[in-house]
Amino acid sequence: MKAVIQRVKNASVAVGNEIVGSIDAGILVLLGITHSDGDVEIDWLINKVVNLRIFDDENGVMNRSVLDIAGGILVVSNFTLYGNAQRGFRPSYTDAAPSADSEPIYNKFIEKIKEQYGTKIRIFTGVFGAEMDVSLVNDGPVTIIVEK
Repeated sequence: MKAVIQRVKNASVAVGNEIVGSIDAGILVLLGITHSDGDVEIDWLINKVVNLRIFDDENGVMNRSVLDIAGGILVVSNFTLYGNAQRGFRPSYTDAAPSADSEPIYNKFIEKIKEQYGTKIRIFTGVFGAEMDVSLVNDGPVTIIVEK
């Protein structure tokens, strides 16, 4: 499981012309799933996302998590995170799990993060497998790539 985590002032995701998820200050998570991902990777990544200290404290030091600031989380599926462009100019996506395998894992990730943290922070998503337009104002910019 791989995620691009971006600290944002705001972010939204639209399908067609309809906004299906949006947050103010918080984290945009672009989520990629590979063949071997399961419960261990889901739990590890959820813990990392909600506890990653990338928000400034009163001294201007990145020492607060999205939980600490009561921010939002916007999760968007993104199979292209497993694109491999080492050879040639057309990326290979063989490391990305096929939709039939990755959609249940994505849904489980969303269910678990909402179950564990949905009363403390607002959590929104894109639409799995859809063509989506993602808009954001990256704060910092702060962008972290994590992989389990």
